[in-house]
Amino acid sequence: MLKEPIHPGGLSLLDEPEPPLSPIHQLTLLSLIMEAVDNDCQFIIATHSPMMMALPGATILSLDHLPICPVAWHEVEQVSIMRAFPNDPKSFLRHL
Repeated sequence: MLKEPIHPGGLSLLDEPEPPLSPIHQLTLLSLIMEAVDNDCQFIIATHSPMMMALPGATILSLDHLPICPVAWHEVEQVSIMRAFPNDPKSFLRHL
């Protein structure tokens, strides 16, 4: 999963780590990140994954508009779509 060691007190940059990961492996990655944060590590993660954005204590910054600003998890477009789609997939698919 993570090929490079995470050093206590270090800063790690992750660019879209989720595409090759199944949901269960995304949760595993979140667990590893949370453990590293407990060891004073910091992360900057570029992601579109609602699961990755749900990391407890994370600050989500939206780059969709200037100025860059923090947004709440439930206000992120990907979160809204992933919540709504299972309830009514036909309404989304008919617009494709």
